Amino acid sequence: MDADTASIASRIQAEVERALQRNIKGLEYLASPGPALGLTPRDLIHQRGTMALYHYRPMVDEIYRIPLLIVMALTNRGYILDLAPGQSLVEFLLEQGYDVFMLDWNPPRPDEKRLRLEDYTLDFIPDCVSRVQEITGEQDVNLVGYCMGGLLSTVYSALHPGGPVKNLAVFTTPIDFSEMKLFSQWSDKRYFDVDRLIDTAGNAPRDMIFAAFDMLRPATNVAGKVQLWDNLWNDEYVKAYRMVDRWANDILPLPGEFFRQLTKECMWENRLYKNELVVGGRRVDLGKIKVPVLHALAEHDHIVPYGAAKPLVANVGSKDKEEVVLKGGHVSLVAGGNAIKRLWPKLDAWLGKGSV
Repeated sequence: MDADTASIASRIQAEVERALQRNIKGLEYLASPGPALGLTPRDLIHQRGTMALYHYRPMVDEIYRIPLLIVMALTNRGYILDLAPGQSLVEFLLEQGYDVFMLDWNPPRPDEKRLRLEDYTLDFIPDCVSRVQEITGEQDVNLVGYCMGGLLSTVYSALHPGGPVKNLAVFTTPIDFSEMKLFSQWSDKRYFDVDRLIDTAGNAPRDMIFAAFDMLRPATNVAGKVQLWDNLWNDEYVKAYRMVDRWANDILPLPGEFFRQLTKECMWENRLYKNELVVGGRRVDLGKIKVPVLHALAEHDHIVPYGAAKPLVANVGSKDKEEVVLKGGHVSLVAGGNAIKRLWPKLDAWLGKGSV
């Protein structure tokens, strides 16, 4: 057998073996439960309806003085930041010596349909900050927000200048909603009757929110399934796919009045960007934020494009402020191999100097 024939035979044998493994793994995939997520030990220390505050157990003897409060997006579960050992931002932060708390969310109850921005930024976040202060004995708190959690953290910080926030780090946080082109088209006031929806449904339905995200990249789901099929023989690929896929499908409904307010005040009128957003009778002035600010953005973010997030650093009043654009998308910015190499070390280096 000559070299070319041997090479072809070897490739055929490899493809046959891969096809067999793909079919075996496919059966295992269909029959097995999804991987366990959010395994880093933590304690639920405070809960009020949709709001849940967790405290992660320290992993090292010496921890930074200033505690860290992570604020998650309202539509997504916090375990995207705690996927699995070795792939958990929370675990990474604990190992670096941070005292980590997380403000996470449960599906809003029917009687919570009246929750608004005021409730999150003038009640829930201040309540959790107070709990963190009480537990740690420290007055200063570092605030980290992801996506809509970044928006809430930013609005809270603007409404509480001179408050307990020592450093503000946010990821993929929208400010100029006119730049969220596909969401703007989806919620066009000429066709989208938000009042009828909320008056009828109470809370914004989970399926509608999932469909809105899904329509941003209609081919992604199909392409993802094709890639999964091609890689079913690869256990690590399948595990990573299932973890992120479970999170992406675990969408939460939104309180009706919050959704109505977000649609009208931000999507339609773009009041935050215009410096006209009023929350609890007070104007949200980003210029009043004077603490150090870090804003991390994803180069290929299809949910919060660069144009939507860019105005944050330009408009805060901080002298110490930094925008960093990293490779990746909305999710891979914070989770997975890309995040481990890029965002996590950057966040640690930035937070470390302001946490002592």
